[in-house]
Amino acid sequence: MYKILVSDIMTREPIVINPNANLLECAKRMVQKKTGSLLLVEKKKLVGLISTQDILWALVKKSEKELSLIEAKDISPRKIAVIKPSATLEDALKKMKESKFERLPVIENNELVGIITIKDILSFNPEIYPELEEFAEIREEARKLKLVKKAKEKDKSILQEGVCEECGNYGPLERYKGMLMCVSCRGA
Repeated sequence: MYKILVSDIMTREPIVINPNANLLECAKRMVQKKTGSLLLVEKKKLVGLISTQDILWALVKKSEKELSLIEAKDISPRKIAVIKPSATLEDALKKMKESKFERLPVIENNELVGIITIKDILSFNPEIYPELEEFAEIREEARKLKLVKKAKEKDKSILQEGVCEECGNYGPLERYKGMLMCVSCRGA
C-alpha cells in the first residue's frame, strides 16, 4: 500500500454542484446520483462539500421558509481536508482518520481533479478492513462516552432512566458496582 498513489484509484469525475444551488437541488442530485455527498465547485476550484448529514441538520434546525433560501455554500463546513494525487493510500487513510472524514477531495494546482473515498480504498485493498473496523469501534465508544457524560450531568437524584455506562443503550438504570447499568448489563 506504500507505493500505491491516490491518483491510481481515485474517482476522476466526482459528482459536483454549483455552490449557489439550494438544498432541494442538492438533495435531488444526491438521490439521482446515489451519493452521500457533493463537492461544491466553481471554475474548477473546490469551495466546499455538502453531505446528507448537512442537509438533515438544516432540515431539523431551519424553518420551512428558510430552507428554500439556503444555498449549499451556506451550510458547507469551512474547513475541508483535501489530498494531492501524488499522496499514497497510507497518507490518505491517515488523513481520513485524523479528520474523521470518509472522503477526501483530490486537489492539484488548486483545482479539483478527483475524490477518494473509504469505499474506493476498500474496493482496491480489502485487507485494511480490520483497521477501519477498529476506527469505527473507537468512534462508537466515543459516542457512548458522550451519552454517559450527558446522563451524569442530569440531576443524579432523579435519574431513573438514562444511558447505560456499560452498553450505551437508553433505558431504566440501576446503580451496580459504582456504575449506572441497564437491567440486562447488570444481570450479565
